Amino acid sequence: MHRKKQTVAMLLAGGQGSRLGALTSQRAKPAVTYGGKYRIIDFPLSNCSHSGIDTVGVLTQYQPLELNTYIGTGAPWDLDTISGGAYILPPYVKGKAGKWYSGTANAIYQNRFFIEQFDPEVLIVLSGDHIYKMNYNWLIQYHLDKGADATIAVIPVPIEEASRFGIMNTNKDRRITEFEEKPKNPKSNLASMGVYAFKWAALREYLEADAKDEKSANDFGQNIIPAMLRDKQKLYAYEFTGYWRDVGTVQSLWEANMELLQDFPPLNLYDDPWRILSRNPNEPPHYIGSGAVLKNCIVSEGCYIYGTLENSILSSGVTVEAGAVIRDSIIMSETTIGAGAHIEMSIIDEEVFVGKKSRVGAPKEESGKITVIGKRAVIRSGAIVDPGQEVSYMEVISKSAKPAVIKPAKTENRKGAVS
Repeated sequence: MHRKKQTVAMLLAGGQGSRLGALTSQRAKPAVTYGGKYRIIDFPLSNCSHSGIDTVGVLTQYQPLELNTYIGTGAPWDLDTISGGAYILPPYVKGKAGKWYSGTANAIYQNRFFIEQFDPEVLIVLSGDHIYKMNYNWLIQYHLDKGADATIAVIPVPIEEASRFGIMNTNKDRRITEFEEKPKNPKSNLASMGVYAFKWAALREYLEADAKDEKSANDFGQNIIPAMLRDKQKLYAYEFTGYWRDVGTVQSLWEANMELLQDFPPLNLYDDPWRILSRNPNEPPHYIGSGAVLKNCIVSEGCYIYGTLENSILSSGVTVEAGAVIRDSIIMSETTIGAGAHIEMSIIDEEVFVGKKSRVGAPKEESGKITVIGKRAVIRSGAIVDPGQEVSYMEVISKSAKPAVIKPAKTENRKGAVS
């Protein structure tokens, strides 16, 4: 028997992240590397830890192995205590059959028995694919002070960009009067952050009713929140004014990383009161060779640098051989960049081999297109990967690559995948 908790957090971490292409072909989006030393999921987990929320259910589904291994017992985030823990929650299996999570609301519904073990007053529902630092205690206190049935964290966005988001329209007291998903003519600029606080007793009833509706998409934004609004439940918007980034596309992921290289980055990853916690490999300090040139870079432990780096971020265990040049790029762990290779405006995944005198991408002033190399891919010596091209997981590129074909952005199917 678990003891009663005031707050339990449920972290939706099963999204496919199809718009990240090769970077998520073998892993869930929350497991993607960020800032050289972190994974995207480190942010909500660190927020929970610093907020004193010690019971966190992590709902996984798509390609969960790497994410499950990374979270482990939850020790790096102090979530391995006797009184709490990080619980990996795959789709529920009963009897002879299992059932995939069919949407964000269904994911919580399938785990209602897990939640009821703790009989929480407040249930926090979090997305596992955003970069931000938030004290959830302030959200919870606001929620309790308002006597709310649901509180939705929102962030002001430029009104010209509001049509890209789920928008909350409120009265003067910040009580939500209307929710519009990607409105053509937005009435407000308060965008949902995918961070919710619910009165668990109220939410449970809506989840049960939603599960019985065969026409439902089983989604919080499409179904649960509109139903609560129709029933005149008390829904409030909690305005967050800090840094928040949705890194669901290659462009946004690259931009969020590059922001860390600014003279005054908008997000401080290293402040002691709210340090971002992570599971880092046990590597020796990085080594910078006598002929290496570095300018405005983040270089993690275990790297061996003999070439030139400019405005780039390297994860642990990367080797850059003599004569290689890397600019405006993100290089993930255990990748080797061969002598004389030239990397420009690219994201290169883990365990990639880039051969000698090969060319990947082009300077941003020439094309502005981001090149993506999937995990364990091999770029043969002398090969060329054009700007904007995507190289798949374990793909081998020899000689000159095909001309770049820029694919239209995919729209993630949220029914059938937890986002």
